[in-house]
Amino acid sequence: MSIKRYESNGAVRRARKVRARVKASRRLRLSIFRSARHVYAQIIDDANGTTLAAASSLDEAVKNGGNKVGAEAVGKLIAERAIKAGVEVVAFDRGSFAYHGRVQALAEGARAGGLKF
Repeated sequence: MSIKRYESNGAVRRARKVRARVKASRRLRLSIFRSARHVYAQIIDDANGTTLAAASSLDEAVKNGGNKVGAEAVGKLIAERAIKAGVEVVAFDRGSFAYHGRVQALAEGARAGGLKF
């Protein structure tokens, strides 16, 4: 795939716009990814280029897989791990995904777990 074709891809453009707004806030970033079966979340420090906490629906603590219930459990788990790492305020980076369904459930779970964004 040529670079021009890749950059004109709608998902890439959406993710780039969302990420630019998130990075402008100068906060730690709660980045999410959802595949067809699973949901992943990470707390990223862009200044140092490090991942402070991570959780996914593959973790043993999460009973349900990549459905909405599992996504909410992943949100609570990432909030628990973030607070343990000393992080309370983050910016939500949804990437190219719409704030709907599993993405929304993960965000609500993270808020219920104590993260602020």
